[in-house]
Amino acid sequence: MKKEHASRRVARQGPSRRRSTGSVRMPFPEWLGNYTTTWLRPDVIAGLTVAAVVIPKALAYATIAGLPVQVGLYTAFVPMLIYALLGTSRVLSVSTTTTIAILVATALDSVASTRDTANLLTASATLTCMVGVTLIVARLLRLGFVANFISEPVLIGFKAGIGIVIVVDQLPKLLGIHFHKGSLLHNLLAIVHEIPQASLVTVAVGAVMIGLLVALERLLPRAPAPLIAVVAGIASVKLFGLPAYGLATVGHVPTGLPPFTPPDLQMVMTLCPPALGIALMSFTETIAAGRAFARSGEPTPQPNRELLATGLANLGGAFFGAMAAGGGTTQTAVNRLSGARSQLSGLITSLAALGTLLFLAPLIGLMPEATLAAVVIVYSVGLIQPVEFREILKVRRTEFIWALVALVGVAVVGTLKGIIVAIIVSLVALAHQMSDPPVYVMGRKRGTNVFRPQSTDNPDDETFPGLLMVSPQGRIFFANATRVGEKLRSFNAAAKPKVVALDLSGVFDFEYTALKMLTEAEKKMREEEGVMLWLVGLNPSVLAMVRRAPLGAALGNDRMFFNLDTAVARYQTDYARG
Repeated sequence: MKKEHASRRVARQGPSRRRSTGSVRMPFPEWLGNYTTTWLRPDVIAGLTVAAVVIPKALAYATIAGLPVQVGLYTAFVPMLIYALLGTSRVLSVSTTTTIAILVATALDSVASTRDTANLLTASATLTCMVGVTLIVARLLRLGFVANFISEPVLIGFKAGIGIVIVVDQLPKLLGIHFHKGSLLHNLLAIVHEIPQASLVTVAVGAVMIGLLVALERLLPRAPAPLIAVVAGIASVKLFGLPAYGLATVGHVPTGLPPFTPPDLQMVMTLCPPALGIALMSFTETIAAGRAFARSGEPTPQPNRELLATGLANLGGAFFGAMAAGGGTTQTAVNRLSGARSQLSGLITSLAALGTLLFLAPLIGLMPEATLAAVVIVYSVGLIQPVEFREILKVRRTEFIWALVALVGVAVVGTLKGIIVAIIVSLVALAHQMSDPPVYVMGRKRGTNVFRPQSTDNPDDETFPGLLMVSPQGRIFFANATRVGEKLRSFNAAAKPKVVALDLSGVFDFEYTALKMLTEAEKKMREEEGVMLWLVGLNPSVLAMVRRAPLGAALGNDRMFFNLDTAVARYQTDYARG
């Protein structure tokens, strides 16, 4: 009876466990089942604090994308709400980011005019819907690992390029000048040319706002600096009547719930390439922010679940006017520092955005455009981190060059193509590393059995006349076998040894093409040069492969060794007389 009872219990538990690990279906918010009342107060405080930061920035990001400011509120409401219900990160705050906003702007520029608001909103809904569908399909295909395809140096360069593009894009609003926008260089030259026509009132408001934001960030880092700047900007318009002196304001912002905005299927083919790039960047930023702020003891964000949650957040937001969304590092940091304990804080932020839509929209219309530009510039400059470039250069010059290539790619060819440049640079970097693995000539630390690469820092290491000890590292396969062979021949020609001990302890895989080349090299060394090849430190899979190949028969057990120490001992015994 006990066994039967246990089997029934396991049967009841089975489906639930399968859903948590493998099924695409998502259960009712899991965090609610573990929620404790002690979390309520910190979650509410954190949610309201984040709202004070997210809402003004969301308005600013909408202007980056060339969309009406209310789209920022829609994005802080619907995607935030859906992610809070379905996401795996307790503190991740999902609306949009500077990177996504500039990518959206580039995408929309190809299908809609900023003067045709209705068409622009339809294009945005279509793009956001496609981003959501892309992320959901990626989840079905279990492509969460794709986020790892952009290396950190390349991502640093890409974001720095984005930061430069955004700052240059917002400068005209800060100066109160107007011109037809083009490439980055064109915009820079136009700004310089138009500076004499700048509005002094707009410049003054922009300068004050930037000074206020920077001062608050440095002196009162916990204060909602964007909200304070927005309130100050609106107050200045009300008190001093600045529009009469040429200051541009946001203008009419509709009050009420987000309108239903269906996508336009005719735009799908045009928007497909940028949607893929935006989906990749959305997921990359989301999973990076989620992992960065996960504490020990909390659930680690699950990449494939995050794909689905972020995809549904975008898909749901698309039909209610939201632009493409993703997790933001800054707002997530604010959420964590404000004491958030669960996804309830995201729900509170979402409801605050809804309250703003319903009751505060007329006030937002009074906000100076220079204020929004100041918010965008101050927080976009943070994407440009010279310190990170210096750190990369200090560690590795090659990867510093990759970071610069990504930066220049964004600035020169554009943001969407810049993603492709960033991915290509990452893949080329990976291919370069794999095609040229390190191969070391080894020595033994005197008085020990420790073997290490020969170096001028260790001139006292032992070597053994007539014995060349060489250690390649990594996977040896068709793409790098020739290069490894060239290095081995170079070392062999310089040392003129009797025996070459090839230490493969650092090689985790030896592909067929490489094995065939090694077989041919062994035969040539033995028959034409009188040099014996020994293999050392083979792992079980490589050893099994060698034994199944002709090389195993040629070497036999006598020329394969467990480690370099035993190989040296055999050499000293067998070749001491020579």
